[in-house]
Amino acid sequence: MNSALRSTIAIALLTGGAIVEFARAEPGNLRHQQMGSPATGLDDYVAKPDDSYAWQVISRRDSVDGQFFVIQLTSQTWQTEDVAPGIWKHWLKVCVPKNATGPLGMLFISGGSHDETPPTQPAAELLAIAKETSSVVAELRCVPNQPLEFGGDGIGRYEDDLLAECMRLAVETKDPSRLGQLPMAKAAVRAMDALQEWSASDADVPEVSRFVVSGASKRGWTTWLAAAVDGRVDAIIPIVIDVLNVRPSLEHQLDVYGEWSPALKDYQDRGFQGELSHPKFDKLLELIDPYTYRQRYKLPKLIVNATGDEFFLPDSSQFYFDDLPDEKHLSYVPNASHSLQGSSALDSIIGFYSLVLADQERSSIEWHPTPQGGWQITCSHTPKRVQLWQANNTENRDFRLATLGPAFKPQELSAGADDAYLVARQRLTGEQGWTASFVEAEFDTPSGRTLRLTTPVWVEEATPSSK
Repeated sequence: MNSALRSTIAIALLTGGAIVEFARAEPGNLRHQQMGSPATGLDDYVAKPDDSYAWQVISRRDSVDGQFFVIQLTSQTWQTEDVAPGIWKHWLKVCVPKNATGPLGMLFISGGSHDETPPTQPAAELLAIAKETSSVVAELRCVPNQPLEFGGDGIGRYEDDLLAECMRLAVETKDPSRLGQLPMAKAAVRAMDALQEWSASDADVPEVSRFVVSGASKRGWTTWLAAAVDGRVDAIIPIVIDVLNVRPSLEHQLDVYGEWSPALKDYQDRGFQGELSHPKFDKLLELIDPYTYRQRYKLPKLIVNATGDEFFLPDSSQFYFDDLPDEKHLSYVPNASHSLQGSSALDSIIGFYSLVLADQERSSIEWHPTPQGGWQITCSHTPKRVQLWQANNTENRDFRLATLGPAFKPQELSAGADDAYLVARQRLTGEQGWTASFVEAEFDTPSGRTLRLTTPVWVEEATPSSK
């Protein structure tokens, strides 16, 4: 084992594989130290030594496409006094395609349950990413560790119910370590530790020591936080977590809908909608809101969102995107819900990842307002196609797929002077209604997949018709 990677506490050889335990990540991996910024409670929690950390290779399967490994990971012990189970265990599903190279690989963070039996095959999407990019791709399961039971109440909580209960307890006890986002971030960092240690110890696989991290929804939030604390993250692809700068984003939702979306019911039921502006939330949000760490994100970022997301408004990027450092890209997926089911999002994810792997310059688009109230769009590289997508709602300012259906329609745009694309202000004429619009540009990538980059979504209220 490469001693530069970790300080070994114990190595126990057991039948069926090796259980390996280590103390903590080396200081050189800590993002805040690399950037010379002070540590936060998130940094301290992730870096805190935890003797329960261990990993074990459970199985290996060889095929014509390469190798598939299953690693059981114990990432940490958390809140054992009144949370069960207190030990966080995960499956790491690792695809190593033929001709895979290092040191850069992908870590995809996903959900699931700690009751799952050992996996026997990789997810089709992750296998596709590995094969098409000739890189090591790992899926970290069971983030958060769920179901969790709190205070012996006999209720196994999952997903938002779990995280909302964590937040309630953090507020009630004034103990920010109870926030579920902290152990979720630590699980991702410990997964990187395990992958780095395992790959360095197995001569049959390329060493992986740098990562592109991705995940959707709550795992998208974890993606942001993992990048904030760990310097091994070279790029991120957070998916459908359009809520950075949490307070103004949720206040905007309250202004538009008159209440939070039903998708946030678990938080509403605990009274957070009416209390969000209370100062008691300041320290909690500051600790876990990725916006707090925005200056740490000086790395390539592809932010994938859905125009019809039932959790977030489509124009939520207005609260954070301009404040993020470069390199940054938006990719709003038209006519998609929070699940992104049936969408083309995977094309952009693989395309962007392949560009990072190849260390090729990523295409980008820029948008600037025109004196007439429209937008001028320019691209750094010649796109395959540029389209204006727009949807109208004559009743409400609501573009959720569940409410409006697949209402976004495309219109192809042609470049004008200086290869710029001009878009007039898109809005209805009448007494009531709203128009949502954005521009999408398509680019080729080394993977053969199409990378779709977009502007933010702009929402305009109808203008009264002249009499």
